[in-house]
Amino acid sequence: MNAVRKVWLLMVGSFTLGLDAYVMAGLLPVVADDLGTTVSLAGQMVTVFTLAYAVSAPLVAGLLSGVRPRVLIVAALAVFTLGNGLTALAPGLAVLLVSRAVAGVGAGVYSALSTAAAASLAGQERRGRALALVMGGMSSGTVLGVPLGVLLADHTSWRATMWLVTGLGAVALLGLAVGLPEVPAAPSVPMRTRLAALADRKVLPIVGVSFLGAVASLGLYTYLAPVLASSGGVGEGRVAPYLWAWGIGGVLGSVVAGPLVDRTGRVFALVTGIVSTLVVAIGVLPLLGAAAYPALVVWGAAGWAFQVPQQHRLLALRAERGTVALALNNSALYLGSAVGSGAAGLALAAGLAPEYLPWAAAAVAAAGLALHLPQRDSAQPPAVASPDTAAAGTPRA
Repeated sequence: MNAVRKVWLLMVGSFTLGLDAYVMAGLLPVVADDLGTTVSLAGQMVTVFTLAYAVSAPLVAGLLSGVRPRVLIVAALAVFTLGNGLTALAPGLAVLLVSRAVAGVGAGVYSALSTAAAASLAGQERRGRALALVMGGMSSGTVLGVPLGVLLADHTSWRATMWLVTGLGAVALLGLAVGLPEVPAAPSVPMRTRLAALADRKVLPIVGVSFLGAVASLGLYTYLAPVLASSGGVGEGRVAPYLWAWGIGGVLGSVVAGPLVDRTGRVFALVTGIVSTLVVAIGVLPLLGAAAYPALVVWGAAGWAFQVPQQHRLLALRAERGTVALALNNSALYLGSAVGSGAAGLALAAGLAPEYLPWAAAAVAAAGLALHLPQRDSAQPPAVASPDTAAAGTPRA
């Protein structure tokens, strides 16, 4: 099995993560009705999931730094699958939130380890494609799984959708337990190096752009159903085609981004174009109403393509700092998603009309562009990432 084929095993787990992380956006109204709560409160299960996702990896890595990366990858996916099973059984909002936190912990550790493992297994010359495969797994889970999950919930219940996610997680877990080879591991990164990345003037602006992009893109996606209903009169039963449009764009962006990075090497220019596109695509949503399909495709493509050049920029730092920065970027991505979904939920609870959320999100993305433009790319070649060092520095969209 060559290096790229090995990465496909990691992609299977990422597919399940993508389905789980994004299907909730289409299920919020039915979950709220079933549990007797509001959409804004039900949306906090996304906040809890993404917050746990963001902070889990460094805690686990600090306690289990001597464990082989392959073992941690399989164990993380097992925790993720268990959390989804608990979600399907949740009798009320409190248990639902706890179960989403458990799933988020497993997802966060798996994401950090699988991203770095893909880069390590593929080698420097195929790194862009390997990273794109892992990201493509998540976007494919969105485009193929999320509309299916929403349709399943419409015809049965949202719990049936969560059992589907749990079953897919179990299948992915079995495949990785049997087929994933040993992953190269590097020595643990000293705490001083981890902390130094937080103060690195080259790392922080890049990670900050990822954070703001996630606040805008992933935070808004959580409440896409009420936004469409408010601005375009799209009923709950008609949300699935719009989720398809966003997910199709995500797959296209994930597939194209890796080869573009490998062939051009112009990562700074790619990030500039992607974030600019994100601002426009999100900002025009309230103006399009039910005809928002093209904007959703472009938004999905930009949002999913964004992280491939960002990861490349961070890996261009010297090896021990680059791998820590990659993990820090993953955390920033999901912390941004948690902040975005949490802030949007609070805004809706305070009485803000959902159709105004895209304009607020576009303003946040524009702030990310303003932070990005003064930066300068490193001229150093990318360093090979290792799962241990990536997980060790993760405090992830």
